Amino acid sequence: MGLFDDFSRFLETRLEEFLRSNPHLELQAIEEQLKEQEEDTLRLILDIQKQEKKLQSEILSAAQEIQRWNDRINKAKAAQRLDLAQAAQERQAALLRQGNQRWGQMQGCKERIEKAKELYRQIQLRRKEVRAKAAEAATRTTTKTEQNWETKGWNQSSNYNSFNAADPLEEKFQRWEADEELDRMKRNIGR
Repeated sequence: MGLFDDFSRFLETRLEEFLRSNPHLELQAIEEQLKEQEEDTLRLILDIQKQEKKLQSEILSAAQEIQRWNDRINKAKAAQRLDLAQAAQERQAALLRQGNQRWGQMQGCKERIEKAKELYRQIQLRRKEVRAKAAEAATRTTTKTEQNWETKGWNQSSNYNSFNAADPLEEKFQRWEADEELDRMKRNIGR
């Protein structure tokens, strides 16, 4: 695993150096991260809203059960069946406790939804700011002629596969490197 860790650190270092020398790309990367956070926050809000609806349904169901047991209590008392009335009151009390727990959970969901919505608004605002800074940085760097070749690959999506043996750029580099090696060997033989 040490080799992979070293390679990973090397790649991270090179990426950081590249992004520092191309700040507009760093801003684009930050914007992409913010977009993902925005989507994650929306999913979180939807999940919490589903929980809230489920709890509302459970509270409604508990309220109907409480009403049903209340009717049974009254019916048992009217029939002088105090043993049944007592048991029904205990059941009704248990349902009330359960309903109160669900109510508290629902209130917690409402608070979490509000916090998530506020976070969503903050992420949107931050993303707008980063987008504006990226546009500003991109216009500054497009005046540089050297920027074009350094960042061309970053902004273009391609079907490049590093394991693809038919990569034309890889073939050009291999030919060039082989030619250089051949020239070096010829010089060493000529000595």
